[in-house]
Amino acid sequence: MSLPPGFLDELRTRVSLSQVVGRKVMWDARKSNQGKGDMWAPCPFHQEKSASFHVDDRKGYYYCFGCHAKGDAISFVRETENVDFMEAVRILAGEAGMQMPARDPQAQKKADRRTQLAEVMEQAVQFFRLNLAAGGGFAAREYLDQRGMAQATRERFEIGFAPAGWQGLYDHLRGKNVPEELIIGAGLAKASNKGGKPYDVFRNRIIFPIRDARGRCIAFGGRAMDPTDNAKYLNSPETELFDKGRSLYNHAPAREAAGKGQTLVVAEGYMDVIALSVAGFGATVAPLGTAITEDQLRLLWRIAPEPIIALDGDSAGLRAARRVIDLALPLLESGNSLRFAILPEGQDPDDLIKAKGPDAMQAVLDGARPMVSLLWERETEGQVFDSPERRAALDKRLRAAVSLIRDPSIRGHYGEEIKRMRQELFFPQRPRAQWSGGSGGKGSWRARGTPEPVRASTKHSLLVTADPATEDRLREAVILASLVLHPDVLARFESALEMLEFSDPDHARIRDVLLRAHPASSDAAKEAIATALGPDALENLFAPRHVQISPTVRTPGDTTIAAMCVAEAMAKLKARRGAQREIAEAMEDLTGVADEGLTWRLQQAAEALNRAERSETEDTTEYETGSNGALVSREERETFDKLLQGIKYTKGKG
Repeated sequence: MSLPPGFLDELRTRVSLSQVVGRKVMWDARKSNQGKGDMWAPCPFHQEKSASFHVDDRKGYYYCFGCHAKGDAISFVRETENVDFMEAVRILAGEAGMQMPARDPQAQKKADRRTQLAEVMEQAVQFFRLNLAAGGGFAAREYLDQRGMAQATRERFEIGFAPAGWQGLYDHLRGKNVPEELIIGAGLAKASNKGGKPYDVFRNRIIFPIRDARGRCIAFGGRAMDPTDNAKYLNSPETELFDKGRSLYNHAPAREAAGKGQTLVVAEGYMDVIALSVAGFGATVAPLGTAITEDQLRLLWRIAPEPIIALDGDSAGLRAARRVIDLALPLLESGNSLRFAILPEGQDPDDLIKAKGPDAMQAVLDGARPMVSLLWERETEGQVFDSPERRAALDKRLRAAVSLIRDPSIRGHYGEEIKRMRQELFFPQRPRAQWSGGSGGKGSWRARGTPEPVRASTKHSLLVTADPATEDRLREAVILASLVLHPDVLARFESALEMLEFSDPDHARIRDVLLRAHPASSDAAKEAIATALGPDALENLFAPRHVQISPTVRTPGDTTIAAMCVAEAMAKLKARRGAQREIAEAMEDLTGVADEGLTWRLQQAAEALNRAERSETEDTTEYETGSNGALVSREERETFDKLLQGIKYTKGKG
């Protein structure tokens, strides 16, 4: 059903988010300011005692600094009421006194049929569960006992049993006046090719109900009891309810557990999910008998930004992991990635947990590897690169893989990491030479890694030996130190601070404490941080000399200077990260013939860097400051120069 233009905007305008949320939470009277629509409460999405759930009634937006849940009134109703988008809109429209647009009769008819199919599936769940407990389920119960599955676990996952007869479920449902076309439409029976009665899809199998994110049973998985059966595991056929490539086993419970801070784990099958969940890894899901699909990846990323793919340590498990790589590379975004945990050879999660306990499984998850590591291993394992041709072939394969990444920043980081691993493989002991010094061709070659002599004009710079990551951390520290000493300027930067990506997790935690506490004084800010994170957090924050000599620390009490320092540091962080993206995009543009537009862009960039070199001398030893305030590394500067020279050379040859 489509909604007319402007309907959702009108709905959000009429609905008060604080009233919607207020039905589910108890507001913290000390932190909340109802007059400004600034409300705080313990988060309804995960268990906590402190008020880390923030509602901005004026903006119509909520955010939890604990589990990072965020959204508007519609998403809040969807998550807390476990309803789909249209149902959430309908609930809010009723509260706001807005008439829902008339539904398309065909769409209504289709929705009614899906409801009927879901009801039939619930009847099937009860039938299978009763049969597991009956006399015919003795062998199935014995098998589950051997696997160590307790009765409570069977109840929790609604395990059932399909009897061996051809029409057991079919006859049961027909006896309850369920129409034949609904039984077949739900994927529970198939029409006979011989003109007889339809026959059951699942026969003599242990049954695992598959539920969607809303908790509706949409399909079943069945494990054969007969070892000679052609299919050890069998899923329901695709129906109006069930799309195998867009569903995950244990979806709703895993989403809830991930919202409470657990790591999202992707296992291979039903029994793996059950074993991990019982062992305390509640945020575990599994694809349904096939390789992971694009839609399933997107479902995973909606639950958590970096799921861990846990695979058996045999050749099949490694092949499965490597197939996921090519699927995932084009979909990577900042904050959406994967890690891979390979179990010991010959063991699945159930085996490992039974043999060594949950701690052993946790150790495997803690050692999960980034995707770039598996990509490198896939392209190099078992090969010898003793000729230029073989090395060139490796480079070609790696370039092809990295080119699949659409995000220019991530593509650039992948290129750097592969370059590092390539250097270690081909030249493990050889220091690389790089040019040191000099304008006008003056300078010398030195081994990479050997410190360049410090120029007299910059030998006292705090950032002489810094790398870009250190630059970011220092600027972050200045921002936080300024706010700790001058919390009265916090309100001016609250929105920007919420959105700022901190490279140091300790800094992110301090930011969260400040936003939760809204301290009225510097002493209150320090006390809140020390209480939440310990005294070392403040000591580490103010320890760097770059922080100690910043104007905001040297002149405590001057809110004007503090606000300027925070604004400047935030702007430089944003600008430097923007410069990195610009370089990556410029590199990408050079895949074809250089044109006048690209030449002009690079000339402008180079001129900006030259102006910066003249205007800011303190930080120019290893890192140069661009005209927009961004800290630009020497390698980035040289990249611009080389790009520009290459284009001029290409045009001259043409």
